[in-house]
Amino acid sequence: MSKLISGNSTLDLSRPIVMGILNVTPDSFSDGGEFSSFATACQQADLMVAQGAKIIDIGGESTRPGAKDVSLEDELNRVLPLIDYVAKNHQVWISIDTSKAQVMAAAVNAGAHLINDVRALQEPDALETAAKLNVPVCLMHMQGQPRTMQDAPQYSDIISDISHFFQDRIDACLAAGIKREHIVLDPGFGFGKTLAHNYELLNRMNEFAKFNLPLLAGLSRKSMFGQLLGREVSQRLSATLAGNMLAVQAGAKIVRVHDVQETCDMIAVLQATDNFERLA
Repeated sequence: MSKLISGNSTLDLSRPIVMGILNVTPDSFSDGGEFSSFATACQQADLMVAQGAKIIDIGGESTRPGAKDVSLEDELNRVLPLIDYVAKNHQVWISIDTSKAQVMAAAVNAGAHLINDVRALQEPDALETAAKLNVPVCLMHMQGQPRTMQDAPQYSDIISDISHFFQDRIDACLAAGIKREHIVLDPGFGFGKTLAHNYELLNRMNEFAKFNLPLLAGLSRKSMFGQLLGREVSQRLSATLAGNMLAVQAGAKIVRVHDVQETCDMIAVLQATDNFERLA
């Protein structure tokens, strides 16, 4: 599937694209508090668009292990002004990173094109709401819940187990009235996975091609790099680029990142190796 359609807007996926992460939260694992003010968040959105992001993923609740719950009112107050700003000032897709049905509805009404849900539309009313909104959805795999997901996760076979989960959620979406061409899959790096699980998942990510649906990879600055290399969050750029390069080579059409310019450069180099004749 080489494109996504949301309303009158089409997102070209014939080549891999970058989704820029914009967390309007005080406690995200990587950039917590950095963009929690409206002014700094708007500036970061402007920068990511200028650097080449095709999607801005706006979130108002951290899903890192141990993060506190956020009320519906607080989440809406965090994300809606920023969605409105981006929609009015940029020709870019907007993704709402949420699991709450009410936030999904309000965000799409404010201009969001895509629902990005780490709980894969399993929260109350989420499935029905997404179907009514008639926009693309990203279904992420997570074993457990964000607060406890890293408490000894286990799999019989990680690709098989995630594939069964994907098929169940795809079936649920189709039964609820969500179009198959509106579905994106995210295997959920770091969400209920050990270090070994994450690297096996990256090594075998191409096996999800059997679903013939766009794949999203969210590897940016994650602990799988910190644990392997002994690097703090701010020192994981090169490892993230390596991981995202492998993900793109394995079929990822969307890479979700903090570092937009560097990731766009990496994708451009990969694309040049596939289309070198055009450079002559």
